[in-house]
Amino acid sequence: MRRPGRIRSPAGATEFVGNRASVRRVLAGLPDTPPERIHLGRRPCPGCGDQEHGPPTILNPQVMCWISISHTSGCGMLAAAGAPVGVDVERARDIRVDELAPATLTPSEARQRDGLAGDPLRQAFLRCRGRKGAALKAVGVGITVPLGRVETHPATAGTITVAAGVPGTAKAWSVTDLPIPTPWTASSAIPAGTAGPVRLRAHPEIDHPGEVTSARGPERRPPNQFTARFHLGTHSV
Repeated sequence: MRRPGRIRSPAGATEFVGNRASVRRVLAGLPDTPPERIHLGRRPCPGCGDQEHGPPTILNPQVMCWISISHTSGCGMLAAAGAPVGVDVERARDIRVDELAPATLTPSEARQRDGLAGDPLRQAFLRCRGRKGAALKAVGVGITVPLGRVETHPATAGTITVAAGVPGTAKAWSVTDLPIPTPWTASSAIPAGTAGPVRLRAHPEIDHPGEVTSARGPERRPPNQFTARFHLGTHSV
């Protein structure tokens, strides 16, 4: 799992630790285990077998559950399902789309941004990148493959089918845009053809210890934690 020491900002590291604690508290409700006894680790990467960057998993207790975790400034998300699952959350921010687009977007996605500028352009770009992130997390390889090879059909809202995969994994993924508050956007992914309804639950009662600094001094980050629960055929979590 990623370590707080690798995060540059002290506030970001603090929020990362708080987010992981929140994940354990939410997961404690699935196997009915105290949060302190929830041990997280990683499955082997399906692409290379390395366990350092495979998808997250619950090591203890042993449960038939796949999870995915995503975190950005002020918001954390946890997805749980009875099949491989991915979730990605992005916070709206000032990014240089023109510099990032060539390595991130397919030619079709690049054409879709024609005529957009400012916030609509950044929002469309983050939506594309979030869909790619969710699909690749569900595959289990994360963003270790060229994003420009993954088509996310930006003209289609709601749920789309994304082609991505490595040998031994699904080749098509059902990717759904999740209805979370601004300034965040989020997407989830599950194997195509198996996904039932996505149940999104907010956990405002979970407190994040992180702070942000403004001209008025330190401010408490608004606590925002969401769990995407998937019901897949006869499997439910």
